[in-house]
Amino acid sequence: MSVPERLVSFVEALREHSILTGPGETIDAARVLAVLGMDQREQVREGLAAALLRRSGQRAVFDQVFDLYFPSAVGGPETEPQDLEQLREQLAQALATGTARDQQALAQLAVDAFGRFGEGGRGAGGGWSAYQTLQRLRPETLLVRILAALQATDDPGFLADVRRDEVRRQIAGFRAMVETEARRRTAELRGRETVSRNAVAPPADRVDFLTAGRSQLADMRRAIYPLSRKLATRLAARRRRARRGEIDVRRTLRRSMNTGGIPIKPVFRHRRPSRPELVLLCDMSGSVAGFANFTLLLTQALRDQFSKVRAFAFVETTDEVTHLVKAGAEDPAGLAARIHQEARLTRWDGHSDYTHALQVFVDEWLDAVGPKTSVLILGDARNNGGDPNLAALRKIIGNARRAYWLNPEPERLWSTGDSVAHDYARVIEMHECRTVHQLSELITRLLPV
Repeated sequence: MSVPERLVSFVEALREHSILTGPGETIDAARVLAVLGMDQREQVREGLAAALLRRSGQRAVFDQVFDLYFPSAVGGPETEPQDLEQLREQLAQALATGTARDQQALAQLAVDAFGRFGEGGRGAGGGWSAYQTLQRLRPETLLVRILAALQATDDPGFLADVRRDEVRRQIAGFRAMVETEARRRTAELRGRETVSRNAVAPPADRVDFLTAGRSQLADMRRAIYPLSRKLATRLAARRRRARRGEIDVRRTLRRSMNTGGIPIKPVFRHRRPSRPELVLLCDMSGSVAGFANFTLLLTQALRDQFSKVRAFAFVETTDEVTHLVKAGAEDPAGLAARIHQEARLTRWDGHSDYTHALQVFVDEWLDAVGPKTSVLILGDARNNGGDPNLAALRKIIGNARRAYWLNPEPERLWSTGDSVAHDYARVIEMHECRTVHQLSELITRLLPV
């Protein structure tokens, strides 16, 4: 494959992962390669990143795809395979005093020795597994050995703590090298396109709330405040446009008499929109809690865009958690745990009960919903076979200015199993909301100004 063909394939793979690069960026990338050449791989990486990336949060995906289309090596290592203990000893030494090149060479040896699975022919079920390699190698268990080797040169106290954190970063970096090497070797068997499509982790804003791991949820939480600033800007722009109001046809035609009937200067019906109130009613059960947790933190970060924000959580019964969400900025990772500990959400078995939860909200907090209130209900609508209690939902909607339901499940799964999503969707406008990207688009489009 020629360099231009490889570049075009690389750009197409980036597009499959929602990194939108057009012809202009591709031409810029080609010019970068013409200037830099192909001798210095890391310079090529940085040059292409500068030419092709336009948004924050895309670099992790870019690096994974780059390592597939511009690999650091071809084939396996030239040295003979080594036994496990010998490789672990070399790894401990490399993590203590070695260079990144030494660690990369050991990652190649480790994947070659312990990562192979299946048959291994092109199109067959074989490949190279980073998980399998790391399970055998267990680099985290080398921390004590590495620190012991460095003890003679370390000072007690603060410097020792700094050294410990640095070793942990080195181990995390080595794990990433193993994952990259496993993808590269598998791509040689199955093709770059296949591995890029199936083995490259999506950017944080495209990760499904219900399948996100701990590290991905942490990335989402770190994105809350940059995202809230972006959404606040969008909402402020909508508010400015709304303040102008609609065109007053009669006054516009009257003014046009001065210009021969041509309405050069339209006249608007000026509005004085007030900031709306927001009420959130959140299902905090099971995996849905991650979605509700993130949305609560995001709307709290957007609180300046609303005159009042109140939050309610439920599993079997409902309780107000506004004060907990306000305090959640100090420890966003622990918000869901604090809500479960301090709020009264369960009664008997801890399973979702929309029937009782909606009724409790209507009986105790219906006055929180008024003519200026927008209501967001967050949940998967899985009611464990209970009655959906549509009457209570209609009372909430009847009091509100607007009401929407955000469902983190794919629409194809609505009303499957114990889900009553379509029953609720006949009463309230329901939207699929599976990722941060979808959530930000829905908040910008649906919330009033």
